[in-house]
Amino acid sequence: MEAAEVRRLLEETQALLNGHFLLSSGKHSDKYFQCARVLASPARASLLGAGIGSRWSDALVDAVVGPAIGGIVIAHEVARYLGTPSYFTEREAGKMALRRGFSLEAGTKVVVVEDVVTTGGSAQEVVDLLKSMGVEVVGVSSIVWRSPDPHAPSPFGELPFRPLMTLPTDAWDVANCPLCKQGKPFHKPGSRTGPAAAPSAPVAPPSAETSANAAEAGK
Repeated sequence: MEAAEVRRLLEETQALLNGHFLLSSGKHSDKYFQCARVLASPARASLLGAGIGSRWSDALVDAVVGPAIGGIVIAHEVARYLGTPSYFTEREAGKMALRRGFSLEAGTKVVVVEDVVTTGGSAQEVVDLLKSMGVEVVGVSSIVWRSPDPHAPSPFGELPFRPLMTLPTDAWDVANCPLCKQGKPFHKPGSRTGPAAAPSAPVAPPSAETSANAAEAGK
């Protein structure tokens, strides 16, 4: 599967939005990914799962593991393609864990799958958990890698990382947001702001005084 096809699937389901967004991190960005929207379509989810799975068809993978919540559906579809079990990790006392009776034996060959990778923090936690169990992690994949730079090194070091699409995206502190400086209102998308089908109302950018105060507070 080519990156252009992945982008088309994301855009036609509004899983990839262009505009001015407030991220959950508090930063602003001109792009927002909500992969749950594209994965809500079983046909599209199957295509993306096959796209990722085909990158690991020669690795003799025994299982696929994804972090909850974002990695659950796409990991399942990758596992369907590869013909393996699919598991997911959850946080327990703040740490990733296999729950619900899931278990993996030492030596099991696993690929870790996430929907979107930015810094790779959640996927790396899964990798660390599995390695602590003696599991052989053969690599990591995602639908999208929000790379800060087209030439940025993999967030997983020497571990193979095979995303379907790499899309460099910017994220700015409020005080440094160029879209705010242009006076463009921002949106805060996501399930916490209302139903998925209902777009969030635009919010006016902060004033220069507010931005300055935010910058001072963040020092």
